Amino acid sequence: MQAHDPAIQLIRARKGHRCYGMGLGIIILDDIYPGFPGDVRNASAHRFPIQYEIAEGVDIKQLVRGEQKQVLLEPVLAAARKLERMGCRAIAAECGYFAWFQKEIAGAVNVPVFASSLLQVPMAQIIVGTKQTVGILVAEGDQLQERHLTSVGVQPGSNYVVLGAKDDGKCPQFDSLWTKDIRPDVPAADYSKAERDIVAVAQDFAAAHPSMGAMVLECTGFQPFARAIQREIGMPVFSWSTLLDYAYSAAVHRDFYGHV
Repeated sequence: MQAHDPAIQLIRARKGHRCYGMGLGIIILDDIYPGFPGDVRNASAHRFPIQYEIAEGVDIKQLVRGEQKQVLLEPVLAAARKLERMGCRAIAAECGYFAWFQKEIAGAVNVPVFASSLLQVPMAQIIVGTKQTVGILVAEGDQLQERHLTSVGVQPGSNYVVLGAKDDGKCPQFDSLWTKDIRPDVPAADYSKAERDIVAVAQDFAAAHPSMGAMVLECTGFQPFARAIQREIGMPVFSWSTLLDYAYSAAVHRDFYGHV
């Protein structure tokens, strides 16, 4: 291992940035629940630096099911601006329903913003072609509104289908983590049961739509099970992991070492 990168000789301050060598800044909800490794809330499995900032006063219930989403904007923007001042190279969030604020966050900072895994839907639609559909697996299907999609460039009525994984109580382990009116005083979940349930939902979703050519996982909590889902449905799976890997590689491009 080289003790020093010879490309780094003269260093200069970046405007307004307090820290250096930073990676991705993640806006997290003001809510207390654990995440398995792979969940955006759990920093341990990521291959690049992660800096968190809480969107003060914004919890899951307000973001996903709240009717007055505009009142959440200021704390979300405050968190984004703080991450930018800290020196993060790009900003993401921990819930796909942050798509609601994609344009506002991007307009408030001068670093790239990846507010939702749903940003990958347009690319997935293009790569599978118009004869195939993209399955969008979200946490709560009845809470996904047109604005969530149009804010990230998805054309309403185009080649996609949507399913809520938690609809009708199909994934009780996730309710035990995230659903305020249902979860225990100490939110908890069993990995094996959560995997079994989410994989079954994804399998049934794919089977119900034979033209499906790719699946996009909206929820950060689905990411730990993305490989298991892919093994069963046999198609490209886009998740928060694929989005964050892409975001970091775009914001901090890697060098290449090899031979000819």
